[in-house]
Amino acid sequence: MPRAFRNLRPQPYLLLLPAFLCLAAFTYWPMLQVFLASLTDKKRAGDDGSFVGAGNYLTIFTEADFLGALWNNALYAAGTVIPSIALGFLFALALRETTNLSSILRSALFFPTLVPLVGASAIFIFVFMPDIGLLDYYLAKLGLSATNWLGDPDLALASLMALTTWKNAGYYMLFFLAGLQGVPKDAEEAAKIEGANWLQRLYFVIIPMLGPTFAFVVVIALISAVSQIDHVIVMTQGGPNNATNLLLYYIYQQAHEFYDLGKATAATVVTLAALLALSFLSLRTMERKVHYET
Repeated sequence: MPRAFRNLRPQPYLLLLPAFLCLAAFTYWPMLQVFLASLTDKKRAGDDGSFVGAGNYLTIFTEADFLGALWNNALYAAGTVIPSIALGFLFALALRETTNLSSILRSALFFPTLVPLVGASAIFIFVFMPDIGLLDYYLAKLGLSATNWLGDPDLALASLMALTTWKNAGYYMLFFLAGLQGVPKDAEEAAKIEGANWLQRLYFVIIPMLGPTFAFVVVIALISAVSQIDHVIVMTQGGPNNATNLLLYYIYQQAHEFYDLGKATAATVVTLAALLALSFLSLRTMERKVHYET
């Protein structure tokens, strides 16, 4: 027996075995089933379907609805990830010092995170309602005319972005608050003694030391931008004119309305691959400027 095997200790692998079995049963095996289903013309659960190879992938990439959903999701991600992270970071900077007032404001800003997305969507329906909605009510006081926020193809997606930003900014604020606690005070004081103003200290000291926090928050924000669908179902059902049809809603339609599991699973594989690529690219890009305290 080779020496490497004689020195092999089985205990660590036995301890890892339950976790590996859970991953295999509830993550890797379902992923394999989804990929295999994407290679068939399966119509609904229980059907076997016939093998079509890459046919479903060729179909969705030539389909206007899928390409439109892909473009909408790209716009939605850009319009939610950037502002929600920026607001979360600014809130964390403003409420960095712990006082009675800052504690109250932190709780107020975090409160939208506790509201279920379905409930938040129902609330925002009344906010965006034409003429009698809360937003139009206050805009009318400024002399502005009523707007059909959810019925206008040019404004509907932006309205969903506003809801998502409102809900997520406070959540990301918590991560930045935790990250700011790890920024050494002496580094900021040293920069201040050297004559750096607040913006210079922010750019050259605080932000680089929050590199790991930014990397983590960007990834979970991207996942959120792809994996949330409740507000689309409650508020717009993908309309008007497919203006808010996101990837996950497209998959939902193919699977549960059009009974085409082959196309639905193919779109799922493409979505997961795109999300994985974006997450990997974000981490690699931000790791170049990441500071790890030693």
